[in-house]
Amino acid sequence: MTDDAPCQKASAPPSAHPTEPAVRVTVLVSMHDRAHRHSLVVELVRRAHRAGMAGVTVFEGREGFGESRRVHHTHVLSDDAPASVVLIDRSERVDAFLHEIAELLEDVLVVIDDVEIVRL
Repeated sequence: MTDDAPCQKASAPPSAHPTEPAVRVTVLVSMHDRAHRHSLVVELVRRAHRAGMAGVTVFEGREGFGESRRVHHTHVLSDDAPASVVLIDRSERVDAFLHEIAELLEDVLVVIDDVEIVRL
């Protein structure tokens, strides 16, 4: 096997289930981050629910860093755990939601991916 051949992206096999395009937004924060005197994580989930987003989940990590470059970690004496707030919906709904919450996301890292929702 040689490395001369160009790398090709493998295509996913066709699904027997209907799919629809969507966007996944991952917001990397600390559990201690605040927004308007409330937890930023709680505020993001509350606003996503109120906006009718298709789904949102919060994953708490053990250690990590984001836009601030400050390492956040879970420790016996200080629980400053990193967290990922992941939300999914159609592109136009995500765009509108991100515009609505832009002031909350000034100092955090936001990742946006195109995904497919599979209806089982």
